[in-house]
Formats: sequence, C-alpha cells, structure tokens
Amino acid sequence: MLPADRILILAPHTDDGELGAGGLVHKYANQASMIYYAAFSKCDESLPSGFAPGTLVHECRAATRHLGIGIENVEVMDFQVRRFNERRQDILDEMIRLRKEIQPTLVLAPNSRDVHQDHQVIHQEAMRAFKTTTLLGYELPWNSRSFDFDLVVKLSEDDLMAKISAMAEYKSQGFRTYSKGEVLRAIASYHGIKGGVPLAEAFEVLRWIDL
Repeated sequence: MLPADRILILAPHTDDGELGAGGLVHKYANQASMIYYAAFSKCDESLPSGFAPGTLVHECRAATRHLGIGIENVEVMDFQVRRFNERRQDILDEMIRLRKEIQPTLVLAPNSRDVHQDHQVIHQEAMRAFKTTTLLGYELPWNSRSFDFDLVVKLSEDDLMAKISAMAEYKSQGFRTYSKGEVLRAIASYHGIKGGVPLAEAFEVLRWIDL
C-alpha cells in the first residue's frame, strides 16, 4: 500500500499531473486526508489564439476536481514555459515551502527519463527538496525515449474515466492528440498488461520511505 495519506502532485505545467498520475490520484482520493496539486506554470505562452490569459488556470481547477482535489488545494505558479532552468533556486524554494506546509507522505513528479527541459528541472529539484519522502516519477510517453517503471498501480474503470474527464476540461488544449480519451485508455491498457490487470498507471520509484 502506498503511503498516500497526504499526496502532493508536482506538475511542471497545467495538465501534466493529470496526464501522468490522474488515475492514481483518483484511486486514493477517498483515502487521503489531503491531496495538493502544484503546477509551476500557467502556460499562457501555450495558449492558442482566441483564448484569454489565465485560461489554463481555470481549466486546471476544473480538471483537478474530477480527481477529487478541492480547489483550495490547487496552486498554479507563474514560471515561464521553457525557462525553468533559469529559475532553479526559486523553484527549489517553492518546493521546500510546499514540503513544510503540506508535509506530504507521497510526492508525484516527472520521471528521470523525461526529456522536456522544464520537466527535467522539476524532477531534479524534487529529488533535492523531498529527500525524506516517498517520491514516484510519472510517465508522459511522448517525452521519453524509454521509461524504467518499478511500480504498477491498478486502476478501476472509474479511475480512468475520472482521468479522461479531467483532461476533457482542457478545451484550449484539445488539439493535442495525447490528451484524447482513446489515447489515455490505450496507455492505461498497455500498462495494465505489465501488471496482469485491465487498466493501470506505471511509475518509477525514485525514493521509497517506509517508516
């Protein structure tokens, strides 16, 4: 059983946490005393024309509700997309603040093989900030040439549908094929094969604390 009574999702950008770990979060929503979602960029630079600044913040709050996260526990910061490397210390400081405020027992972050420059920064700084916390790396397949999974988490149909519903809230990102329901189901089915179950998410165990 995961040490999941206080879960913190670290999302480099709005939607990364839902894409990588939405099923797990929904699975544990009724068991966790707190689930907290921290996105480090509101990604205004990624908005198509016709969408107002801040659109992704509103979409993120709507999306995370499907996973069982209260709006009061969703924080979206304003680090500029693809410029995280220039703000490493500030990002680390924010993670340390979150660690002190939340005292999470489980942290979810991008995995070690993720090639996106912002995702690499969040992964690396999470390894520093959460040295005494169980830390799992989630997968975004389109960002990784390979993925070393250590943990397979069985999902129910309800867990997967919550994840699909969450991603459907990102109307501004509907052009991205990886957020479509049939793609999310295919990935969950693929990971399910690894665990001998119909549906699953897979994670890299970056640190496991058993106290």
